[in-house]
Amino acid sequence: MTQTCITIKKMTMAYGDFIIQRDLDFKINQGDIFIIMGGSGCGKSTLMMHLIGMIMPSKGDIFYGKENLWGSNVSTQRLLLNKTGVLFQSGALLSSMTVGENIALPISENTQLNKKNIQEIVEYKLSLVGLAGFSDYYPSEISGGMQKRAGLARAMALDPEILFFDEPSAGLDPISSKLLDDLILSLRDNLKATIVMVTHELASIFSIGNNSVFLDPESKRMIAEGDPNKLLKTSKDERVIKFLSRSKK
Repeated sequence: MTQTCITIKKMTMAYGDFIIQRDLDFKINQGDIFIIMGGSGCGKSTLMMHLIGMIMPSKGDIFYGKENLWGSNVSTQRLLLNKTGVLFQSGALLSSMTVGENIALPISENTQLNKKNIQEIVEYKLSLVGLAGFSDYYPSEISGGMQKRAGLARAMALDPEILFFDEPSAGLDPISSKLLDDLILSLRDNLKATIVMVTHELASIFSIGNNSVFLDPESKRMIAEGDPNKLLKTSKDERVIKFLSRSKK
């Protein structure tokens, strides 16, 4: 039986009186590679910020399992969000720290492990993303694709149950993008993690996504949800078809 990981109920996102999306209602299942997609300005990254506890909804609820994220006290929120890891669009590595120090930071801040054990975890996480031996390099000394993988290793530092990626392929060449997609699939399968990904890249949407929500910037509502490959074949909405068939035009 499929278990629900995150539930969004009747949620409205807004900055003051400016509505970004209203009446969002969908579920993210355990083990999904869930794609948040839609046209420019529809609120994809803003939705992710709501899901990771950085922005509070104007209305509605976000449930992690049966726990209401924004209806919980601070300590419960922290426990829920400690089950997540985030890869931001830029990789967001601290330039003054080595790759290894970047990955060690969340471990040292959230555990009582000694330096030796932390270093062992760092080396293991780097090996998972194909960066064994790069612990002492600074972000400026490695390529953009390697920076993304290092950011992914840091997102996995605390063995999260849910990983959030904001445009992970942005700025990468097609080969690096494909390698990153393959890595994401491998991590989902090997670590049994649920992955929520903001992207507009069709290659990624179709090759690794098995569930999705489509946000429309004009109506400010979700107008489709489900497997992107099935949506392309079955959707009757021209906005969805136009977005998902860009490569065929």
